Amino acid sequence: MRYSINIPNFGDFADPRTVARVAVAAEEAGWDGVFVWDHVVHAKRSRKTFGDPWMLLTAAALATSRIKLGTLVTPVARRRPQQLARQVATLDVLSGGRVIFGAGLGGPIEDEYGAFGEPTDPVLLAERLDEGLDLLARYWTGEPVTHHGRHYQAEDVALLPATVQRPRPPVWIAGFWPNRRPMRRAARWDGAVPLFGPGSHGRAPSKEDVQELVAYIRGQREEGPFEIVVGGVSPADARDLVGPLMDAGATWWDERRLIGTEDNERLDPVLRRIEQGPPNL
Repeated sequence: MRYSINIPNFGDFADPRTVARVAVAAEEAGWDGVFVWDHVVHAKRSRKTFGDPWMLLTAAALATSRIKLGTLVTPVARRRPQQLARQVATLDVLSGGRVIFGAGLGGPIEDEYGAFGEPTDPVLLAERLDEGLDLLARYWTGEPVTHHGRHYQAEDVALLPATVQRPRPPVWIAGFWPNRRPMRRAARWDGAVPLFGPGSHGRAPSKEDVQELVAYIRGQREEGPFEIVVGGVSPADARDLVGPLMDAGATWWDERRLIGTEDNERLDPVLRRIEQGPPNL
């Protein structure tokens, strides 16, 4: 089991210096990764202050040397794949190959897409996500890419530098379980980041839910390394909470404050938990 800290890209964490401080504290306390959200406005009525996730992660990369860094999650459908590929590759080079790329549809769709005149049809966005992911994987090789797809075009372009990690950084796919479609997508890549119902961010799943998810994904892919990322709020001694989830097949515990609470957006409670160290099993 590996352990990460999960923070939004708004509130106190909109400041790159704060995210760098979080990353340093996590590295010193023995955590394995720091992941940030990738939102533009989230719920636009809240009028929060946001930081660009790639700028935040750049600050974290410059301040650390060991921990993994990435987004949970980036909505590929509202990004230009060529620009996103460049950002991820640049961070992977800067960090010495420490990037994990988390992807999904993102949301809330009306605020994050519709407010900017973007399509809001989930089926279309899923098509863009799948086509975009395939393009990203090709761009990260540094080899010339020609692509004539339904949503994206590329004509003999090579994006250099390639990522340090070969053939590419790990790609984790998020989605709500028990919805099967996002987990089938995840099975084609390197990891799954399931949420177990609306409002479940910050709430640990049950052992039975994780077992069901793991069994489903195993039925969708061939043997090979694959990450199952679950999370919630844990005490330092988390044997009774995290232990059963590890036994059920989870491979990462992602420490998350409960969504919609002030603790989720404030540095002090996050730092206090970081300094206690990863869950002790």
